[in-house]
Amino acid sequence: MFGFQEFVILFLVLAVVLVIMGVKSVPQGTEFTVERFGRYTKTLRPGLNLIIPVVDRIGAKLNMMERVMDVPSQEVITKDNAMVTVDGVVFFQVLDAAKAAYEVNQLELAILNLTMTNIRTVMGSMDLDQLLSQRDSINARLLSVVDDATTPWGVKVTRIEIKDITPPRDLVDAMARQMKAEREKRANILDAEGFRQAEILKAEGEKQAVILDAEGNRQAAFLDAEARERQAEAEAKATQMVSTAIASGDINAINYFIATKYVDALQAIATSPNEKLVLMPLEASGVIGAIGGIAELARDAMAKSKDSAA
Repeated sequence: MFGFQEFVILFLVLAVVLVIMGVKSVPQGTEFTVERFGRYTKTLRPGLNLIIPVVDRIGAKLNMMERVMDVPSQEVITKDNAMVTVDGVVFFQVLDAAKAAYEVNQLELAILNLTMTNIRTVMGSMDLDQLLSQRDSINARLLSVVDDATTPWGVKVTRIEIKDITPPRDLVDAMARQMKAEREKRANILDAEGFRQAEILKAEGEKQAVILDAEGNRQAAFLDAEARERQAEAEAKATQMVSTAIASGDINAINYFIATKYVDALQAIATSPNEKLVLMPLEASGVIGAIGGIAELARDAMAKSKDSAA
């Protein structure tokens, strides 16, 4: 039989055990659910908490920090019947410990299967070109679908990233050949464009040269016409002077006129490229007489000038 002293000791030990059982320390970043006779009653936050021993018990211990989970590689058939291998990662965080503990069984497995299923659904509705060029759009669509589906579980899916999309080897080779052909096509187009630009510039240069040459010829013709006009005016004036001298009875004016024309004709014959040797009767006395007439004309003109000045 137990004595009073043993009973007290047993009571104290039992009290200590109950106190220890009733005190729960919850680490930062986690939350514990409390069940009373198998039914959820409350959630314990990080820190020191008290529960009723024996009556209450810890149900589930939830990690409330954001977690990352790898999505294993899986084969996906695209809309244009290309088979690609896809993998990715999912970032999620438990926001409601009670829902995460009691609304779904095997939370991570459920999120993983949900993500893999939606990857096949979303990527299978796209062509291969869209698959390879619209990865951001794929991530956004996956995030929207999976986050909506996990909301009842008290989970927030923050990001879904497709890490790698691997087409079959033969398809990769075909894409490489296509890319090479496309680059060669662009290079040929650039070469042709450069040649065309060069031809245009060359034609423009030739056109400008012809225009400038025509402008030069026109200017030369204008100057030549102007020179001949001045020469004609001078000849007309000289003829007028000779005519006036003849009218006044000065026969030397005729000699001057004839001698001038005679010398011009001789100069033209001598400078002709088709004539290397010229034989012709030359009356030196006529030319000398003409020069003498020129001298007399000059003296008469000077005398008239002095008379006019006096």
